[in-house]
Amino acid sequence: MRIREVLDRKGSSVVTVAPDRTVHDAMQILVEHNIGAVIVTRDGSIIGILTERDVLRLGAADPGSLATTRVAEAMTKELVVGVADDLVDYAAGVMTSSRIRHLPIVDGEQLIGVLSIGDVVNALKQEKEVENRYLRDYIQGTVR
Repeated sequence: MRIREVLDRKGSSVVTVAPDRTVHDAMQILVEHNIGAVIVTRDGSIIGILTERDVLRLGAADPGSLATTRVAEAMTKELVVGVADDLVDYAAGVMTSSRIRHLPIVDGEQLIGVLSIGDVVNALKQEKEVENRYLRDYIQGTVR
């Protein structure tokens, strides 16, 4: 299964935040949308990602700074990204080896979606269920 198929099912809506907003503002966006990461953009270009982990690190170091620190100062700047034609299996490997839970998906410079580790697990689970069903049908002689 390709990432494109996952995005087609879940939708390609992406929540973004400007780099000059405060981390506290971004926290409110994360809570409002019930998400674990927000893509940081400037003039339509991706410049980073702010994850729950980034917020926790800042909050643990200096809780008072959440209201004054800009997203640009706390975000992860070295992005790992995927493309829509990547296989979900490949994305799972990249996410595991990079120790990330959110993978921005791009088409050239254009952000077209975000794949979460939950999306990956669900896609792989569905793929295995289909494969198991096919094999059971084949063994029982009921292949259509």
